[in-house]
Amino acid sequence: MVTIITACLLVLVLAYLDKARCTGPPFAVDGRSPIFDRIKDRDVCYSDIQYLWLGRGIDQHLPPYTGGITTDGLLVPGTVEYPVLTGVLMWLGGLGAHTDAAFLLHSALLLAPFGLLTAWLLGRLGGRAALLWAATPPLLLYAFHNWELPVVATTVAAIAVMASQRWSLRTRGVLAAVLLGIGFCLKLYPGLFVLPLALYVLTAGRERGRLDVRGAATVIAAAAGTIVAINAPFALADYDGWRASFTFQMRRQADMSSNSIWYWGLRPLMGGGRFGTEAYHHLVGIVSPALLLAALALALWLGWKRFEREGVYPWIGVSAAMLCAFMLLHKVHSPQYTLWLLPFLVLLRVPWSLVGGYLAADLALGIGVFRWFDGLTRSDATTAEFFVKLGVWSQAVLLVVFFALFLRVPLRRNAIDATTTPWPSPSDAQLLVGNTR
Repeated sequence: MVTIITACLLVLVLAYLDKARCTGPPFAVDGRSPIFDRIKDRDVCYSDIQYLWLGRGIDQHLPPYTGGITTDGLLVPGTVEYPVLTGVLMWLGGLGAHTDAAFLLHSALLLAPFGLLTAWLLGRLGGRAALLWAATPPLLLYAFHNWELPVVATTVAAIAVMASQRWSLRTRGVLAAVLLGIGFCLKLYPGLFVLPLALYVLTAGRERGRLDVRGAATVIAAAAGTIVAINAPFALADYDGWRASFTFQMRRQADMSSNSIWYWGLRPLMGGGRFGTEAYHHLVGIVSPALLLAALALALWLGWKRFEREGVYPWIGVSAAMLCAFMLLHKVHSPQYTLWLLPFLVLLRVPWSLVGGYLAADLALGIGVFRWFDGLTRSDATTAEFFVKLGVWSQAVLLVVFFALFLRVPLRRNAIDATTTPWPSPSDAQLLVGNTR
């Protein structure tokens, strides 16, 4: 465990220093580092954290969700494009900061503990496999690229709660649902995992001859109640400012910054020109959510079929498969989403060769996309574009493979050593988290 935490801390320090290369005096009047625009793509030190110092009211220390959105889809300062708890973290990081460099530092100090917490939890649940989170390139590249570390921590914490023996299954299900609800208020995607969790609680009592409908309903109610309780103060204080973040995401298009299969696959097939572009965005707006909903339903159904065969609903595997579907089929795929996937690669027994392939593809995309942006300004983007395409399509293929594997593989190890309490013994761990051999 010491090795895992130490490695994670070292990588987090290096991750901050990597992004800090894009900051430094002399600063402009608005607190922006002029060096940022000159080297952010060429030297691959861009971060959304530093970029959003301007344009969202962070530099003015405006309370979050007090702005709005224009008819052209531009956010008014005081509103950010993320769910409310991420907006609060952004606001907290901006307090006392008068430059983008200070904002990056403050944000890194806020986010780093969540990265360390995730490493510790994964170490307890997955043993040495947790080094995949703590000591691989994604954490170096993306720890402070955006505000991903808190939401990953909530997901892993929910899994850890379900693997504990402190409380009854229903109580653990409710606590995990609350954590997933908090995660939803950070980056939405943990909300996908509430249904698999509810189905696990529903089916856990089958050996006693009944389905726990009340327990499953309580899990769903706990998640929904958490989401409402967190969002309500912001919606009541300034409904337009609160709603603007959702409107912005709904209007977002699968453009050149999306790294999606839609941009690199469907768009070239539909040609250029105004009509082609409009038709492309309209089609993606229909096909993407339709296919995503179908894939989510398929994951839930395949999880149920496995439950019928083995007697345990594999909620972690189903959640991981649903995440793969989201990452593949959503109209936007940001490189830092790899951080969302890593905990499932730690916990579920996916071949290491495939994990290594995904990390290689992530490097190709995570570095190549910024070199491509830089190359476009100099008419020298051919090589970088090749690596972007390589990364996009390699990840797409592997996400399909992972979708299938996650629904059938067991845990990588039996959750935790039997000598450790209050965590489960190896004989109990598979049942507690919903995976069987």
